[in-house]
This record gives sequence, structure tokens and C-alpha cells, in this order.
Amino acid sequence: MKDNQISNRKPKPYDRSSLARLGGQHFSTDNQSMTSRLEWLKEIIGREYANVDVTPHKDEPIFNDMTIYPLQSGVRLSPIRTNSLKIERLSQEPTEIEQDCYFAVLLTSGKYKLEQGGREVFLEKGDMALYDATEWHRITMPQAASKILISIPRQLLDQRIHNVANLTANKISAKSGIGAVTSSYIQTTVNQLDCIDKSSFLEMTEPVMDILSLSINQLNPRSIHLSGTKNSTLFHVKKYIRKHCDNSELTPEIISQAVGLSVRYINNLFNTETTSLMRYVTQQRLCLARSLLGSHRYSHQSITELAMQSGFNNMAHFSRVFKMKYSMSPRQFRQSLKETDSIFR
Repeated sequence: MKDNQISNRKPKPYDRSSLARLGGQHFSTDNQSMTSRLEWLKEIIGREYANVDVTPHKDEPIFNDMTIYPLQSGVRLSPIRTNSLKIERLSQEPTEIEQDCYFAVLLTSGKYKLEQGGREVFLEKGDMALYDATEWHRITMPQAASKILISIPRQLLDQRIHNVANLTANKISAKSGIGAVTSSYIQTTVNQLDCIDKSSFLEMTEPVMDILSLSINQLNPRSIHLSGTKNSTLFHVKKYIRKHCDNSELTPEIISQAVGLSVRYINNLFNTETTSLMRYVTQQRLCLARSLLGSHRYSHQSITELAMQSGFNNMAHFSRVFKMKYSMSPRQFRQSLKETDSIFR
């Protein structure tokens, strides 16, 4: 069968049997007339992923089939099949806060070129790359292709990985090492969706994020001089901090005792990223505070309450460091989201 005949293939079993059980959504151009497929596809991608322009190959019918499965913490897993397409992000700002995210893409068939940040990367089968959904990017698939897209809320990845903006449009090879392990893990997960119950599927959020983070961190030039053991150690220290940063009593001594390492050794690890243990704790608390302030779920709570839930017990300090990081006060940040909601809702 030729690649450009992908639109005639039947969807894999998980497209159907796992849909209702895992709370997924299915979108396919097969359900649209040929004349309306392009505009429909732009609308769906713009709503579910990012505001883009879509250009199909002139000699091929438009075909796109995507299924979106929600994990925890806003992470989403999307197996996608498509005929040849070029996708370019429009200058329009995200219309939903859920679009403020990164995408990890894993190519499962076909060819794929990604451009962002002055870089371009060509993926082969099994390879992965990362891109920022809110920044300009262009994706070129010159022939029928299939891929797995993992949508990751910005604050979730920023908590785990330093300097993410400089890691987009870089290849994570599936030929060997952690990249091969990660690629295999994600593909196996998708291929087994029809056999996984919802509770187990949701519990996979943290393992998926852990193994993705390990792969992406291999691209970080500030981490490559660490040995594999030290890099893994730093990763697990960060993981402990992320889980406990809401504790205002979290001290270097408590962290040291919990992870079984001296405070001095931990600080030496953080020094490789030009930061310190407690600066990293503050950074994670700020990420958590920003997430809570931006969530409709906590709109009834005061800024003080949310700051305390994020591990801050000094409001003057919280306001000062928040403004230093995000160039606006917590109150201004919350108000800006309300104004955005009034425009787009």
C-alpha cells in the first residue's frame, strides 16, 4: 500500500474500544465533506492544540485522524495519522490557557521536519522532539505520516527542566540510550490502550513525565558535564522538591534527610545549573502559585490563601519574587487572566 493511501486504512482498535473508557475524544476528516475538511481541520487544531495555518499537498486528499486521551495534571496523549501537510503557527495569541504548553512529538511512520527558534530537526521513525506551542513553529510532513503527540502544560515542564526554550527543535534519537527506552515506552503505552483500565492509565502520568524529562534533559548543555549518576541524582532531588514545595517548613536539612545526601552535595549539584537548592525551591513554589492563580478551580480563594498553599508564609516576599519572575504582581497576573477570559469566553 502506498503512503498516500493512508486515508483508506481502518483506525487501530484503540481508536474505538478505549475511547469512552479512557475519556478520549476522536476527530477525523472522514466525517467531513471533502470541501469542508481544510477549514474544519484548522478549527480543530486551533481549538485543541495551537492556532495554525494548514497547507495540504496539492495532489492528495486532506486526511487527518486524531484521538486525544487526557491524563492527569493537564497532560494529554494524542495518536495522530495524517496525509502530507504543512502546519505553521499563526501570530495569534493562544485563546485558551490550556494551549500554554509544550508538545513532545514522537514519529511512528513517515517523514517529519520541525522548525523553531532558528533550528530545524528531521525526525526518523521512533525519534522525538519538543516544541513550544505558543511560539512560532513550522511542521512539514511531505508524505503520509503517523505520530504521537504529548501535550504538557508549561509550568509542569518548567518545574522539571532548566532552559526549556533552548531545547526545542532538537532530535531525541531512538537509536540508543534513554531516547530508545522512552520511545519504546510511549509507543507500547499507545499500542496497549485497549487493554488498560482508566485508573491505571491515569496513574501513568508521572512515569510518562519522568521518562520524558530524562530524555529531554539529555539535550541540556548545562547538564551534559554531569555523570549519569549525578544527573539522575539531581533529577530525583528535584522530584522530591516538586512534591513537597507547598510545605512552608521545607528546609535544606529536611530535604537532605529525605534524599539521603548532604546539603553541601545537593548545592553542588544545583551549582551546575547556576542556581542553589533554596532558589530552586522558591522557583517551584512560584510555578505552583502561578498555576493556582491561573486556575478557575481556585478563583474563589484569595491570593494570600493560594500563596500559603504554595509554601509561602511571607506575603511581602511572595509578591516581590513573583513580580521579579513574571514582571507583574500576583494581583495583576490574576486580573490579566480575567480580562482574557472576558474576551474569549
